[in-house]
Amino acid sequence: MSDETAPKQPETDSSTNSETDAKTPAPAKAPEPTNTISFDDFIKVELRVGTVIEAGDHPNADKLIVLKVDLGSETRQILAGLKGFYTPEQLMGKQVTVVTNLAPRMMRGLESQGMILAASSADKSKVIIMSPNQEIEPGASIG
Repeated sequence: MSDETAPKQPETDSSTNSETDAKTPAPAKAPEPTNTISFDDFIKVELRVGTVIEAGDHPNADKLIVLKVDLGSETRQILAGLKGFYTPEQLMGKQVTVVTNLAPRMMRGLESQGMILAASSADKSKVIIMSPNQEIEPGASIG
């Protein structure tokens, strides 16, 4: 076999160190989020500050509180699953974040005309209403 047809052996450089030759692993890729929406979809959600002007227990539900929320130009009835975390008295006068362009929904015989945003712990033992950290006029836009 001639030198031209023999398989070529990789050239080695005696000055290289196996530690520096090791390839650096690629940085870990962030996991792909699930249930993603586009920015155009997100901006369709209307968030406004509302002030609770009435609050009472739902007559036919264990976890729902019926709220009347002042949104500046209108007042809406909103049902929220907050019983056990808040009393109606604790909600009176509280400013809350409201999704105002959510389709109305019947809940245990009463119509809810929006949604109040709240955060909850992983085990659902704690629920915190999302509110502005300073008072602002009802109906103020968020975003």
